[in-house]
Amino acid sequence: MSKIRWGVLSTSKFAQAKIIPAMLKCEFSEVTAIASRDVAKAKISADRFSIPKVYGSYEELLADKEVDVIYNPMPNHLHVPWSIKALEAGKHVLCEKPIGLNAADAQLLLDAAKKHSSLKIMEAFMYRHHPQWITAKKLVATGAIGQLRTIQSVFSYFNTDPNNIRNKPVLGGGGLMDIGCYNISLSRFIYGSEPKRVFGICEYDPQYQVDRIASGILDFGNGTSTFTCSTQLTPYQRAIIFGTDGRVEIEIPFNPPPDKPTRIWHETGEKCEEITFDVCDQYTIQADLLSRAIIEDTSVPTPLEDSVANMRAIDATFESGRSGGWVYL
Repeated sequence: MSKIRWGVLSTSKFAQAKIIPAMLKCEFSEVTAIASRDVAKAKISADRFSIPKVYGSYEELLADKEVDVIYNPMPNHLHVPWSIKALEAGKHVLCEKPIGLNAADAQLLLDAAKKHSSLKIMEAFMYRHHPQWITAKKLVATGAIGQLRTIQSVFSYFNTDPNNIRNKPVLGGGGLMDIGCYNISLSRFIYGSEPKRVFGICEYDPQYQVDRIASGILDFGNGTSTFTCSTQLTPYQRAIIFGTDGRVEIEIPFNPPPDKPTRIWHETGEKCEEITFDVCDQYTIQADLLSRAIIEDTSVPTPLEDSVANMRAIDATFESGRSGGWVYL
């Protein structure tokens, strides 16, 4: 099989803006079907991207035996149930982050995945596959900044649209679920371990009842990570990794442009090296990595156990925000 056949559940704006265009550039992946509860919307998307098959229900897409993988970009509260349905239909799955509404929800998906061990499933933390993060992790692992001691990261945007799913708590909205999950994930990725305890502060929007500013401290025992995420601050993102002998700073850590080179800085003493990366699309890389894992029957880059662990840290941040104290994991 030269290319793995993908089906997209829903005509989400994100899928149309980022994922499907990226997959048009894939070597091992192709989008062959798309579904929406509104078949007219699915038809518009299919025409736009030359997708051959259109379905007016998600169930019809899952029943298509010529679709190998399901991409699930649905609202957060639908990640687990529809990913489980995809597994039960014999489909591999790429599910958007966060993997579920909480760790218990994510565990349901992991339990289902274990019953379908021949199928590949992965959470769509695309940033981990970008060369800039692979390089950053290698610099830390090889001692290029000395001993890793702390990480600082920020991710924010401004969105007060009452109709946006990120401002609806019943759909799993809020900043910590939408973008703070990246701050937590990158910390665990770079340390290569789980935090021992978490402290969080959350400020909630009085109208929407979702967290609009969340800050946290993750204590890994041998170092810390601090972060702030927000849905009501000026748009910004940055990640800085500090060691005893140097630092690595990532200019656009989460959504680097797919059509421009990116850069990070590696500083030691008085020397600061700028490392640039050729144009690439992390969404293209992500899809092809999963497709190759299917073709070659190898492990996915990020196992679902990692996703459950990330949700535990998110849960702990929320819990600490409510209690005002440290939460031990």
